[in-house]
Amino acid sequence: MAVITAAMVKELRVKTDAPMMECKKALTEADGDMARAEEILRVKLGNKASKAATRIAAEGVVSIYIAEDGKTGAIFEVNSETDFVAKNPEFQQMAADAARLVAENNPADIAALSAIDCGGQTLEAVRTALVGKIGENMTFRRFQRFEAQGKLHQYIHGGSKIGVLIDMVGGSDELGHEIAMHIAAMKPKALDASGVAPELLATERRVAIEKAREAGKPEAMLERIAEGTVQKYLKEVTLLSQPFVKDDKKSVGELLKQNGATVSSFVLYVVGEGIEKKQSDFAAEVAEQMAAAQKA
Repeated sequence: MAVITAAMVKELRVKTDAPMMECKKALTEADGDMARAEEILRVKLGNKASKAATRIAAEGVVSIYIAEDGKTGAIFEVNSETDFVAKNPEFQQMAADAARLVAENNPADIAALSAIDCGGQTLEAVRTALVGKIGENMTFRRFQRFEAQGKLHQYIHGGSKIGVLIDMVGGSDELGHEIAMHIAAMKPKALDASGVAPELLATERRVAIEKAREAGKPEAMLERIAEGTVQKYLKEVTLLSQPFVKDDKKSVGELLKQNGATVSSFVLYVVGEGIEKKQSDFAAEVAEQMAAAQKA
């Protein structure tokens, strides 16, 4: 039996917003497995326990570059410690240059991108110099390059905190922009059911079965209930099945069909998604600094 520490209970509470005792019970039942404990809380408390999946922690910007022909482009995320630095013009220019270099050079990874020439010095040298100038760490996090089957369309939202790049065949520029806006608002996980990770479906199925079992549903009905839950989930998280955000009487797939268009692929970046930001106690920091000053 795993030892359940106060730190583990606190971590699960931060992730799920569940009561402390419920977190401890879930961790005990899961023998210390954090992911399994989250599932247990979802069964007991509903979707409130999955709020951590959408928590935005780190700062930074998303930058998008599309070539003039609309066929080649890239989306790029760079992180900073504070939003103040994310608004710095030099930081934003570095992000814009990085997105362009990804599109033009097709680097294999962040290390290869960092080594590319950017105005007479490597992109890594640009980053290092800016870190030295501003005094705050900056990290190149991720990128994706596109060679479009159709034409690329983009949407940037919230001071470059959310970025969408889509490859759409047919349709108009206005339609492409509206689909990109929809993606930013509704955050689909995939284009259609084939793109949803099997582990996500397995989790939804498992949670549905446990919730139905706790509700006293007959064992013979559990699989059917789970299948209905999975289908509902797919409708919520796949782009083509989602109700269009500006007219929920039709799905995105139906809207595209009406306009003779298809979406080949898309990518959505949300700054800091999946990164846990260190939580600081400002009062404690001030007290610590004052104590250090007195000792000095």
